[in-house]
Amino acid sequence: MIGTAVLQLRGRVRGRPVLYTSYAADQAILDTPAKRWWTAALVIVVLALPFLLSRDLTSLMMTVFIYAIGGIGLNLVTGYAGQVSLGHAFFMGLGAYTAAVLGGVETDQVLGFGLDMAIWLPMAGIVPALVGLAVAPLAARVRGLYLAILTLGLVFIGEHIFKEARQITGGAGVGRAPAEPVLFGMDLRATYHAFGYILPRDAMLYFVFFAIFMVLAVAARNLARSKLGRAFAAVRDRDIAAAVMGVPLQRTKTLAFTISSFYAGIAGALLVVVIGQMTPGNWNLFLSIEFLAVILIGGIATISGSIMGAAFVVLMPRLVAELAGSVPFISTAPGSGFLTVFHVQTMLFGALIVLFLVLEPRGLYGLWVRVRNYWKAWPFSY
Repeated sequence: MIGTAVLQLRGRVRGRPVLYTSYAADQAILDTPAKRWWTAALVIVVLALPFLLSRDLTSLMMTVFIYAIGGIGLNLVTGYAGQVSLGHAFFMGLGAYTAAVLGGVETDQVLGFGLDMAIWLPMAGIVPALVGLAVAPLAARVRGLYLAILTLGLVFIGEHIFKEARQITGGAGVGRAPAEPVLFGMDLRATYHAFGYILPRDAMLYFVFFAIFMVLAVAARNLARSKLGRAFAAVRDRDIAAAVMGVPLQRTKTLAFTISSFYAGIAGALLVVVIGQMTPGNWNLFLSIEFLAVILIGGIATISGSIMGAAFVVLMPRLVAELAGSVPFISTAPGSGFLTVFHVQTMLFGALIVLFLVLEPRGLYGLWVRVRNYWKAWPFSY
């Protein structure tokens, strides 16, 4: 009893945040006071952004949340489970069109049932998850380059289906409007009053997107620490050894694809709400490569890295566009100048992917860990 009391007393001493006196404290996501304080400060800043930023920058921040959701889903199957997937754009498109049919407005060209967001958003994840569940047994039979080619085929198949299913997608070059963001009868795009203050337009949409992102990010973090998450890591590191230890390979790979497809569908449904209009050409190979860049630049097999990578991939084009005016050979108009903003973005994505793979495989998260460890150990070198 005395020893336990001493340990508990020491656990409260400032400067010893890594001394745990219970399993619950050891397993907490925010296991140190510094993490709790910094996370709280970051959440407060993010919630205050709609009141400080212009409408287009607020939409850009919502896109960061959406890319983070999609990046987390891809990281679950590629980073944690080791199954390389290039078909993320297909599942995002499937989720977007599911949401558009269930929550969109019916016209002479396309179907729409006008259902509430509380219905079409979960279904936007469930339908791609069911398709992922059907495809996963085939994908689980191959690995490496063969798996990447198999999932790449889904993108081309999806583009063809989306172009031909005109009652659902509107057809190539025409497209359709997304699902209406109406949650429990409340239009999230409208302007609202709170405590005598007029909220900025789209502020409610921003808060709902942030809440969805937080729920899915915490769920993925807990999943990664669970028995299933450890099975993902075992299959990724050495699938034969995992099978010998009793890990069911087929079921583990299937669950990884299914969960990843669910996240992709949610991201696709939310993305078109921000974009405002979608065509079958939106769900192409370049979108899959963008999300591959999210997890490679942010950090493989880390939820925090997925968020960092999403912020980088979404905000970097805006930064390049802002700086284009001061660089003489970069043009903002297509067809003029030596390089366009799109060319610079593509080149930067490719160069950064190569650099991170060679120099820092854990991406931006790995750089952050190095900086954090340096200051924790300072003035000592290790």
